[in-house]
Amino acid sequence: MTKTVRDRLHELGIKLPAVGSPTASYVPIKRHGSTILVSGQIPKLDGSIQFVGKVGDTISAEEANQAARLCALNVVAQLDAALDGDLDLIAGCLRLRGFVNAVPDFGGHAAVINGASDLLVEIFGDEGGHTRTAIGVGSLPHGVAVEVDADFEIRA
Repeated sequence: MTKTVRDRLHELGIKLPAVGSPTASYVPIKRHGSTILVSGQIPKLDGSIQFVGKVGDTISAEEANQAARLCALNVVAQLDAALDGDLDLIAGCLRLRGFVNAVPDFGGHAAVINGASDLLVEIFGDEGGHTRTAIGVGSLPHGVAVEVDADFEIRA
């Protein structure tokens, strides 16, 4: 018997956080044909913003990695809501973009965004593998350390 994504979440002990409403003028999910785009997600846990600060100053690279993981968890929660709980409709993650609010001389962006990448592979298996960009930025909304967005292919 093939395991479902819901089975994997249960085995991993992962509970999806509640999704919130956008805090600006955008939609959290946009579906276009067999592609579903998830807007940038910040490290929010059930409505409470986490990991506020600048990586390399007030936030360590290890904490930022956990922030990226939480961002990706929010990406999956948005997918879950948009797909009416049927995460098995995900055929694959096409691209992930990670933004790291870091001091100018920080160079560990890729290691930080691994937190998000690794979570998607844990949850979706091979379908969680993706192309990726990890970018250092001077600031992010609400002063968070990391933001992540992603594009997925869905089954018809």
